[in-house]
Parts: sequence; structure tokens; C-alpha cells
Amino acid sequence: MLGIKLKSNKVKKNKSDFRHESIQDNKSILEILKSITRGIEKKEITFSDEEDSIIMHPKGLLELKVSASQDGNDNRMSIRIAWQTTPDRKKQKSCLVIK
Repeated sequence: MLGIKLKSNKVKKNKSDFRHESIQDNKSILEILKSITRGIEKKEITFSDEEDSIIMHPKGLLELKVSASQDGNDNRMSIRIAWQTTPDRKKQKSCLVIK
């Protein structure tokens, strides 16, 4: 089992942070990325450990940020996916036309 830590931020009631750092081999990282991909496809991703869990529902337009850097022997790659969650509202018209 991966050592995963979930902590709640007491300042905002609806904010939870999930952080994980570990050393993994290529195969393990590939499996983690596949799990995240399946979760995006199903529109539900669950991150959990022995004490807590967080469930996220990625839907609508997602913001993707990819960065990579090399500094001597140090290599880094970062993938960030973000989206806004809004309560269901009455269907809005798709565009506004003014003449």
C-alpha cells in the first residue's frame, strides 16, 4: 500500500488537500497514471489512505498544465489537471447574440 497523506484545511470548510510523495519504479507510476485516466473517464477519482479519503468528480472543461525541466542530472515533469465544480443550474443558452 502506498503511504498517502490526506489533511483537511481548517480555514475553509469545503477544502481538502491530498499530497503524496514516494519513490516508485516506472511500472508503478504507469499504473497510478492509468488509474487517474480511468477516473477521469468515469468522472470520479477516489484518493484514499488508511484514515481518510477524498472523492473528486472531474467533468466539463478541464485545465491541463504540463511542465518539464532538466538541470544537470535532475529531471522533473509535472502534470496538473484542474476544473471548477459548480452546482447544477437551470440550462443556460449556449450563446448570446446581440444585433
